[in-house]
Amino acid sequence: MIKIENLNYKYAHQNKLTLNDLTLQVPAGQWLAIVGKNGSGKSTLARLIDGLLETPSKTIWVDGLEVNTENIATIHQKIGFVFQNPDNQFVGATVAADVAFGLENRQVSSSEMPKVIEQALTLVKMQAFRDRAPEQLSGGQKQRVAIAGALALKPQLLILDEATSMLDPEGRKDVLTQLAKLRDQGELTIISITHDPDEVALADQVAVLDQGKIVKQASPAVVLNDQSLIQRIGLVQPFSLMLRDQLKARGIKVPTNYLGKGALYEWINQQLATKA
Repeated sequence: MIKIENLNYKYAHQNKLTLNDLTLQVPAGQWLAIVGKNGSGKSTLARLIDGLLETPSKTIWVDGLEVNTENIATIHQKIGFVFQNPDNQFVGATVAADVAFGLENRQVSSSEMPKVIEQALTLVKMQAFRDRAPEQLSGGQKQRVAIAGALALKPQLLILDEATSMLDPEGRKDVLTQLAKLRDQGELTIISITHDPDEVALADQVAVLDQGKIVKQASPAVVLNDQSLIQRIGLVQPFSLMLRDQLKARGIKVPTNYLGKGALYEWINQQLATKA
């Protein structure tokens, strides 16, 4: 779905490269989490993929199309983009009107539109708020609406730029679970920029950016188990790792490989059953 080759990018007001000779591929139907410190180039990369910034020629392809002025309209039909601040893309007078805005631009028929809006809002559990005005919503609720608006367009690629950061833990879990289902059904390729370890754990691959370069690309288990790397890039240590370290400090022999919360709880239950 995404191919990037030898991408260099520098903002006009800066002396050094924001992205430095970056090469990356994202297969269709996979979820790539991009992590790194603030200023490492994560958001710049996302905006270049979507053509929001002028992309250097012959460096980025989306579904086989080079990202350039000639192809940008077609590429935008394939991509849904959700920003960190939902106020930046909330344009409707109500929740339903905001989701409808993108559908109107795609010339979806008025007879089909209510069904599509309802389906998208149901995915993020915002259907009960369809007639609410934006000023009546919390930041997390606005983020849900922004995600619903992107999903309503049925993109092939969804780019989330810290798009779950304002959600409460339960809301984040709900949204990420729905996105994982869409990925598993083969309906969606996802690129998520995040500092949330639970979001990282759902991805198929993790790319670690540091000073404009990918310094590591591996499975979530490999990246999240690298504690020195996690600390260096400012990623919050997963709860399961903190619990594992506490158990280890008490002299309990624990697995050295990364285990998510569910897997670690299962391991603990097995140990308790064995000793019973």
